[in-house]
Amino acid sequence: MQNVFGSGILWGIQNTDANGNLVANPTPIIFGTLQDVSIDTSFDTKMLYGQNQFPVAIGRGKGKISCKASFANIQGDMIGNLLFGQSITNGILSAVYDTTGAVIPDTTYEITPTVPGSGAFSRDLGVINATTGQPLKLVASAPTTGQYTVADGVYTFAAADVGTKVFISYEYTATSTTAKQQTVQNVTMGYAPTFRADLYMPYNGKSLIFSLPNCLSSKFSLSTKLDDFAIPEFDFDAFADASGNVMTWSSTE
Repeated sequence: MQNVFGSGILWGIQNTDANGNLVANPTPIIFGTLQDVSIDTSFDTKMLYGQNQFPVAIGRGKGKISCKASFANIQGDMIGNLLFGQSITNGILSAVYDTTGAVIPDTTYEITPTVPGSGAFSRDLGVINATTGQPLKLVASAPTTGQYTVADGVYTFAAADVGTKVFISYEYTATSTTAKQQTVQNVTMGYAPTFRADLYMPYNGKSLIFSLPNCLSSKFSLSTKLDDFAIPEFDFDAFADASGNVMTWSSTE
């Protein structure tokens, strides 16, 4: 008797990119901290009736293999290659949500936040008065009380606000050899990245495996919670490869 226990181990291996081009030497991507995987195989059935209540023949129509994986490890290559299939670059786009604050000085009335990791300021995300909790208003020039300007990462405030403590939040970019980023382009409908999916479920010296040679993602969901880990969900469907193969499965017994 063979049993299955646990979530198993799931890999995705990219076949084609967003334009339908074959990917040379794709790197297998593991769905880390896997929570669960579902593989639902279903068929349409057509029933032939005569004058009696029950069918005299049943034929199988269209079939469908729908899959869903829930996992906790966020990987740039998985999202970039298997979902969007577009160019990925090394680099960081991140943000600073300021909870420390800085006091507006009495000379230049300017504050230049120190960007982490020798990065470059990218976008203003607002300024909050640390005492009142009220946001300051961004203006083009000559700020007055409760206002500020920003240019090239330098924040300038009104002389009347000298001594006020403010929280400054912003986005920044930085170079990296490990971090991933991708700008998703609005490509033509039809083509989409395809990939191979392999689910391996070992238990008690035995195993069950499903190999789907051609898959296409239909949905990626990411929901956050106040006091829990985010568990993204990745939906995909399997279809036939060039040889007409849809699935290979194997069990120890």
